[in-house]
Amino acid sequence: MADDPEEILLGADEKMDGAVQALRRELNGVRTGRAHPSLIETLNVDYYGAPTPLKNLGTINAPEARLLTIQVWDRSAVNPIAKAIQASELGLNPAIDGQTIRLPIPPLTEQRRKDMVKQVHTKTEDARVAVRNVRRHAHDELRKLEKDGGMSQDELKRHEEELQKITDRHIVVVDGEGKKKEADLLEV
Repeated sequence: MADDPEEILLGADEKMDGAVQALRRELNGVRTGRAHPSLIETLNVDYYGAPTPLKNLGTINAPEARLLTIQVWDRSAVNPIAKAIQASELGLNPAIDGQTIRLPIPPLTEQRRKDMVKQVHTKTEDARVAVRNVRRHAHDELRKLEKDGGMSQDELKRHEEELQKITDRHIVVVDGEGKKKEADLLEV
C-alpha cells in the first residue's frame, strides 16, 4: 500500500491506462469488413502443446483489402494455425497453399455485423468495469490512509474528487474506442 495519496492516484491512472490499452488490443481482434494483420496476430495457436500467438509463427500481410496471407515459418505449424483460425470467432476459412495460408475476408452480413457490435459492447463494458474496479481499489486505499491518520477528511474529499475526474476521463476514452469500432463495423 502506498503512503502518499498522489502515489495512489498516479498508480490508479496508470492501471486505468492499462485497461484502455487492453481494450484497444481486444477491439483490434474484432473483424470489420477490411483485412488487417491485427485481426489475427494475437490468435493463440496450439504449437507443440503450448499456446503461441500467431504473429510468432509466421509473417502476416494484407496484400489486398479483403485478403490476409500468412507465410508460415515452420511447415509443421500450418495445420495447427488453420485449426486455430477455424475455431476462432472470426468466421474465416483458411486456404492452405504450401507454407502460405490465405484468408479471404468475406463482406459481413447484416446479422454478422450486429453480432460483432454486441461483441464490441461486451468488451467495452468489461473495460468500463476494469476502470471502475481500479477506482474502487484506489478509493479503499485513500480511505485507509485517512483512517490511519495519514490525511484529513478534507484532503480525502479532494483526492476522491480527483480520482473521480481520472475515472471519468478514462471512461470517456473507453466509450470513444467502442463507438469508433462500432462505426467501422456498421460502415458498408
